[in-house]
Amino acid sequence: QVQLVESGGGLVQPGGSLRLSCTASGSILSDNAMGWHRQGPGKQRELVATISDLHRINYSDSVKGRFTISRDNAKNTVYLQMNSLEPEDTAVYYCNYHSVLGNSWGQGTQVTVSS
Repeated sequence: QVQLVESGGGLVQPGGSLRLSCTASGSILSDNAMGWHRQGPGKQRELVATISDLHRINYSDSVKGRFTISRDNAKNTVYLQMNSLEPEDTAVYYCNYHSVLGNSWGQGTQVTVSS
């Protein structure tokens, strides 16, 4: 089983930036993918970005050019740098870990973009 601990959420004005972090612990396989999903008010959970252990990256169209995902394999940590934030980015952001053994989710961190 893999445990995920997220940090870095908060309140930011439109156009601002935030950086989310997520550290995995437990039964971590070398072949894995980590990423971020989000769930806005009244919306379904959606993919934001994913990155494999070999740094293969996938972004949703809504965040391309504004968000950057990265990871430090030595620290089992994934980051999400969010720039040019918009009110529509307001959501609970969830970290995800995926391997052949299954999926794990973090508890979520709130990101609110408002003036």
